[in-house]
Amino acid sequence: MIQDSRSRPQPQLTVFDAVVIMVGMVVGIGIFRTPSIVASNVGSEWMFILAWVFGGLVTLVGALCYAELSAANPHAGGEYHFLSRAYGKACAMLFGWARCTVIQTGAIAAVAFILGDYLSLLAPLGPYGPALYAALAVAILTAVNVIGTSHGKNLQIVVTLIEIGAVAAIILFGFFNSGGSAAPAAPAMAPEGAALGMAMIFVLLTYGGWNEAAYLTGELNDAPRNIARVLVMGTLILVTLYVLANLALLSILGLDGIRASDAVAADMMRAVAGPAGEVTVTLAIVVAAISTLNATIFTGARVFYAMANDMTVMRWLGVWDGRGRTPANGLVAQGAIALALIGLGAFTRDGFKAMVDYTAPVFWFFLLMVGVSLFVLRRRHPDRVLPYRVPFYPVTPAIFCLMCLYMLYSSVMYTGTAGLMGLAVLAAGTPLLLFRKTREAAAATTTD
Repeated sequence: MIQDSRSRPQPQLTVFDAVVIMVGMVVGIGIFRTPSIVASNVGSEWMFILAWVFGGLVTLVGALCYAELSAANPHAGGEYHFLSRAYGKACAMLFGWARCTVIQTGAIAAVAFILGDYLSLLAPLGPYGPALYAALAVAILTAVNVIGTSHGKNLQIVVTLIEIGAVAAIILFGFFNSGGSAAPAAPAMAPEGAALGMAMIFVLLTYGGWNEAAYLTGELNDAPRNIARVLVMGTLILVTLYVLANLALLSILGLDGIRASDAVAADMMRAVAGPAGEVTVTLAIVVAAISTLNATIFTGARVFYAMANDMTVMRWLGVWDGRGRTPANGLVAQGAIALALIGLGAFTRDGFKAMVDYTAPVFWFFLLMVGVSLFVLRRRHPDRVLPYRVPFYPVTPAIFCLMCLYMLYSSVMYTGTAGLMGLAVLAAGTPLLLFRKTREAAAATTTD
């Protein structure tokens, strides 16, 4: 039917379009916060820069693996669908639970803490100021989304340009104003205290979003031939931006100055352009952080809605508000969990780091499962014609899986109590599998 063909995604994106979209999805506010934590976990400047280069290589390998999975299994469910096809509905539902309670809500709290850190520079509220700002932002934006006011595409494009512009400003001011006075430096860290695994957790967090970029295969012209070009070009641009930005930070603040800062962009701009430069870049980051937080809240609640439709309990989470056209109950539940996490983070030394610690082990566990699913699906369907094949199979996905395994090990070893709490919340969701809808599970198996 003509109607059916039109309802499917149509190839309409050029390589240039897809590269721009990929860079826009990955470049976020993390680059304005994570360098200080990365610097605190490496022993030298060259290791600091090498971590960002290596993170780009890991991003490329992972994106190539996701490209094959996405092209062969196009579905709006993304990882949920991959895991369901490879391991069954139970594993996919556990991933959904993790997204609802750990990964997505932890990301919301983490972004909120970045917003709080920069707002505290403009209007300090004391030691708990960042947490207060973070909680207020989550509450307000959750309420806005419940009412039904969603962000627009054009607003997101503008904010992405603001983020990239702020990164460009850091690079330009860093390289052309290297004579500026450095920010107060922290005591040098003992080499034995360096933990490369912990540094990589935050580097790869900053590169986060590449898995979404792989989903462009359904709308990319000649996707089997062009998807690799998009991923390689996009990754090279990202590595260039991030490496240059961190070299600029080093040239002004030095490694110890980066370690001492909770708002590296503002501190660098203060050093080279005075208070006016600090306020300007801080305002730009605040705008970008609000938009990123709103987008994370908006998309995250849809996971609650989807999960509720797969279970025989907690159906109230799946109620869709027809008036506001939003998953209102899912938004409220998501906001409550995020606020609880912000409350816990407020009593730690660094709320942002605590939220990343909370999410990291669970995130890398499921990313490892997705990587292994590529082998599972290839073995299960050996004769299937794949629109795109990851190059150098099985070496490339094996490297990706090994890297995920290493990151899982590092996140468990270095994240401490917060990481164990995330794993405990994941385990607490296993009883919900007893209430999954067997009818949908049987239907999924038949479809496979």
